[in-house]
Amino acid sequence: MAEHRATIDIDAAPETVFQFLVTDAGMTSWMGQWASLDPVPGGQFAVDIAGYPARGMFLEVDPPRRVTLSWGFAGNESLPPGSSMVSFELTPISAGTRVEVVHTDLPEDLVGGHMDGWSHFLARLRRAATGEHLPPDSWKPGP
Repeated sequence: MAEHRATIDIDAAPETVFQFLVTDAGMTSWMGQWASLDPVPGGQFAVDIAGYPARGMFLEVDPPRRVTLSWGFAGNESLPPGSSMVSFELTPISAGTRVEVVHTDLPEDLVGGHMDGWSHFLARLRRAATGEHLPPDSWKPGP
């Protein structure tokens, strides 16, 4: 199993960025077309992304510093719901917030697709968290 790390700086306070990780409207403003989130330990994490049902549960919710959740896709044998873990670490910086995403327990053959996805979606998170209203997302996973 592999791990992917990505970091992005956002010109918004950690409290603002945090809301984009734990609310249905916040999440779908930058990733996915539908979300049902219950941001408490053991609560549901469900987001439909480009036709793929990402499913898991919240493992840690520490406002406005950290969100950790299990991650996988319904109907996917390689990465079933809850089989990997995603952690968002929010650190205050002079320009706003540094967000580090660590995605662990990824099957080796799925790392490239997740790297592409996180790169795309973190750029959208930066834009959404600074107040930009984004058009519907048209990202599709690569081959």
